Amino acid sequence: MRCSIERIASAASGRIIEGSGLGAAEAVGITWDSRAVTKGSAFIALVGDRVDGHDFLPQAFADGAVCALVTKDPSEEALEAARRAGGAIVMVEDAHRALSDLASWWRTQLSGLVIGITGSTGKTSTKNMVAAVCSSCGPTVATQGNQNNELGVPNTLLSAETDTRFVVVEMGMRGQGQIAQLCAIARPDWALVTNVGESHIELLGSRDAIACAKAEIFQGIAANGRAFVNAADQYADRLIEVGGHEGRGGQTVFFDGSPDAAARRLRASEDAPYVWAENVALDERGCARFDLCATGFAQAGRVACSLSVPGLHNVGNACSAAAIGLAAGMAPADIARALSRVEAESGRQEMLRTPRGSLVVNDAYNANPDSMRSSLDMFEALDLEGRRMAVLGDMGELGSFAVECHRRVGAHAASCRLDLLICVGELARFIAQGAIDAGFPEDRVRCVGSTDEASSLVEGLLGPSDAVLIKASHFMDLERIARRLVG
Repeated sequence: MRCSIERIASAASGRIIEGSGLGAAEAVGITWDSRAVTKGSAFIALVGDRVDGHDFLPQAFADGAVCALVTKDPSEEALEAARRAGGAIVMVEDAHRALSDLASWWRTQLSGLVIGITGSTGKTSTKNMVAAVCSSCGPTVATQGNQNNELGVPNTLLSAETDTRFVVVEMGMRGQGQIAQLCAIARPDWALVTNVGESHIELLGSRDAIACAKAEIFQGIAANGRAFVNAADQYADRLIEVGGHEGRGGQTVFFDGSPDAAARRLRASEDAPYVWAENVALDERGCARFDLCATGFAQAGRVACSLSVPGLHNVGNACSAAAIGLAAGMAPADIARALSRVEAESGRQEMLRTPRGSLVVNDAYNANPDSMRSSLDMFEALDLEGRRMAVLGDMGELGSFAVECHRRVGAHAASCRLDLLICVGELARFIAQGAIDAGFPEDRVRCVGSTDEASSLVEGLLGPSDAVLIKASHFMDLERIARRLVG
C-alpha cells in the first residue's frame, strides 16, 4: 500500500488530530507491530489483552512511522515524538474496523487477481504452492505464515501494490459467517477449498455444517469468478451447491490428487476444467513424483512433476495450485518447475537431522484428525533403515468429538509401520487406547504428561538411523522436542 495520510484517514473513517498539514504525505505499508515499523510506515495502535499499541507510539515515530492510527488520546510523549518525526496522528473509533475498512478500500485500487484459499487442512501448504506458481508469471503477494484471520487478511491486501498481478489470501475459520466476513473485505475473484474435514467440528457440530461454512468463500467470489473444488472430497457437490457460484455465471474447476483420480475424471463432465495426477510414486524422502494431467484449459496435456515437500497429500495441493496456474494461462511445464521449488515451512513436515544423524520430522505447528492421518501416512512412506517413532499430542477444537477423534487417529496409527508410539497429554491417551484397541502392541506405547518427558524419552531411545515424527496442536508446543533433538 502506498497512499496519502489524508486518504488513510478518510478510508478508516478517522480524523487527523496531529500534523494536520501533512495530509498529502504518503505512507508506505501499515503494521500493528512496532518492531516491524520501517521508514514511511503507518502504525495502527491495537489494544490487546496484554499489550497496548498506544504505549509504543513514541518508538514507532522514532523508527520512521509517518502516521499512527489511534483510539485513545495520545500522551504528550507520543505527540512530541510525532512532531519531531514530522508525522501525523489519526483518531479512529475502532482500530480493528479501521484496518478492515482501509483494506476494503485498498482492494478497490488493486488491478490484479485476488485468490482466496480455505479448507480444513492444507491451507498454508496450498497457499505456498499457489504463490510459487503465480510468482513465476508476475508480481505476487501472499499471506505471510498463517496470518489468515481478521488481522491477517487485511494485512495481506495492504501488502499489495496497485500493479500486483496476483494476491493470494489464506482465510481461516472458527465458525459460521467468518469466511463471509473475510470475503467482504478481500472480495476474491477466484476461490479454492482444499477439503472439508473435522477441524472446528466443536463449534459447527458436523462436517456438513463445516462444508456450508467453507462454501461461504464461493458465495463471496465475483460474478463470473472461478471456484476450485477438490473432486476427491466427499463434500465437493455440497460445496458447489451451497456456494451457488454457478448460478451467478461462475465456473467450477476441479483438481484431484487421489489414487483414483484418473477414473473419477472419466466420470466427470467432458468440458469441465480438470487437473489430476497419474503414476504417483514417492522417492526416498517421501516426496512425490507424478504426471500432472489437465484438460479443459487453453494449455492442457501432461507434464512430469516432482515435489520437494514430503507426503502424498501434497499431490492434491500441487494439483490445486496447477489448476490456478492453468486457469491463469500458464504453461504446464512452467507450473511444474514452480512447484518443484516449493520447500516445507518450519514446523510443517520439516525434515531435520540430529547431530547423530537421526531424522526428525517436525510437523508440530498444528494438527487435526485429518492432518494427523496424513502425517502418519507420509512418515510410513519414508525409506528408512532404522526404527520409526511417532510422538503425537493433543488436538484442540474438537469439543464433544475429541475422545472419538483421538481414538480414530490411534486406530490409524496402528495400521502404519511404527515401532514406538509416544502420546503426550490428556487427550492423547485416547490415541494410545485407540491404537491398542486396533491391535498395536501395548508394550510399544508410552503415555507421558509433558513435552519435557517426551523429549527425554525420545532422546534416550533415538538411534543414528532412526526417525521420529512429532505432531500435535500448536498449544502443546511439541516443537520444543524438535529443537531439543536437533540442538
